[in-house]
Amino acid sequence: MPASVQSSHSSHSSHLSRIETLYLSALTLVCIAVLIEAFKGEGEPLIACLALSGLAFSATYSMIRWLGPTFIKAGLKGRDLSKSNNSHYLPECMGGVCAAVYLLIIIVFIPFPFYKDIVVATSGGGNRDVVMNVEFVQKGRLLHKFPHNKLASFLSAIISLQSITLLGISDDLFDIRWRHKFFIPAFASIPLLVIYFVDFGVTSIVLPTFLQPYVGRELFDLGFLYYGYMSAFCIFSPNSINILAGINGIEVSQSIVIALLIVFNDVLYLITPYPHPATDSHLFSLYFLIPFLGVSFPLLIHNWYPARVFVGDTYCYFAGMVFVVVSILGHFSKTLILLLIPQIFNFVYSAPQLFGLVPCPRHRLPHFNARTGLLEPSVTKWEKDKQPRPIVAQALQMLARFKLLRIKEDKQGLIEETSNFTILNLWLVWRGPMREDTLAIEITAMQALLGLFGLFVRHRLALLIFREDNLSFIGGAV
Repeated sequence: MPASVQSSHSSHSSHLSRIETLYLSALTLVCIAVLIEAFKGEGEPLIACLALSGLAFSATYSMIRWLGPTFIKAGLKGRDLSKSNNSHYLPECMGGVCAAVYLLIIIVFIPFPFYKDIVVATSGGGNRDVVMNVEFVQKGRLLHKFPHNKLASFLSAIISLQSITLLGISDDLFDIRWRHKFFIPAFASIPLLVIYFVDFGVTSIVLPTFLQPYVGRELFDLGFLYYGYMSAFCIFSPNSINILAGINGIEVSQSIVIALLIVFNDVLYLITPYPHPATDSHLFSLYFLIPFLGVSFPLLIHNWYPARVFVGDTYCYFAGMVFVVVSILGHFSKTLILLLIPQIFNFVYSAPQLFGLVPCPRHRLPHFNARTGLLEPSVTKWEKDKQPRPIVAQALQMLARFKLLRIKEDKQGLIEETSNFTILNLWLVWRGPMREDTLAIEITAMQALLGLFGLFVRHRLALLIFREDNLSFIGGAV
């Protein structure tokens, strides 16, 4: 991008234009009016959630713009290495702004899903004209009807998200090494697992039909191994978003696609022709995902090519933990796994470098060719006296034969360089050099297509090995 355009972005990044101010002000006023009407009525939590998400969009968009220079002055800044003119700094850690706005919105939202329950517990069976004496309420005459378990799920989710946000900000501030920060999300997952144990506690899995005759049962109880699985899932999800990074917009776009796919799956359970047993669980998911989209879209606008801000590790941890929260407390963690196919592949593909079998440079983002303006696969250099072990060299050669790696050898057959093990570099190996925004669009499209395929597997192909699907109108009985 020309230097003049880059300078324009930098100099005006802290101000909203008149059109932006007008649109954001109009959106804010409309959302406030909808929120007031929702509160006057029966609470209408989904309507209130949409209105609060609109407020979250306005607040996040404005704060990202206003706080940019402040972050740079505080040292939270970096250069865009994939641009020809990268002499100026861009604010980093803007994911922290999104997380802060999101948490405030979720806290404000808490009364809405419990509005009717609060009325029942304080005004006599939901009739606002009948007021109970305080002593009757305190004796528990009506408070026992309040869904304390649902409130506990909300609060545990908020605690986990607050914890992961603090840990993400710490990573952005102190640049924690990979082997140290890998297990950070496990600590933030403790409130979720405690509430799951107390409130739900199901640790059984449905066995495929072809295994049931050998085991002699349909359900198999994993016991505490199931909590180990959920804990590992809590570690994987935030880190998987963090690993699939390195170009403008990719962290936010993949998170938005995953969130939209989960929302689509949630809606399937709300449009059934009968009251579905999983409705409350998927409403819970929507209450957390809609505001997440509200704070993510303005960040994507500022982080998309050419980026004016960087999201930082905070957003990656925060986004991954949002997915963990809704999937564990909404009881569809296995469905989420099907939506994370690119992230799972990227993690498995990156394993040789993550676990030290192949040298891992500090940054594995694609290489920017200043002459062509295109991205190319970044590489790991191999010295002649530091060649890979024979078994590793054979594995690298095999990957190269299957077009899963690019290898450059000298005349003696010694390896000079290999492309880095990330899905972004692999895509460039397959597709050749391309613009940064084109790469981001293609990876995001691939995420969406594989996610839709995952939902197809969940609700259609799963019937080949399971007797039923919990969406009867799709092909199985509850």
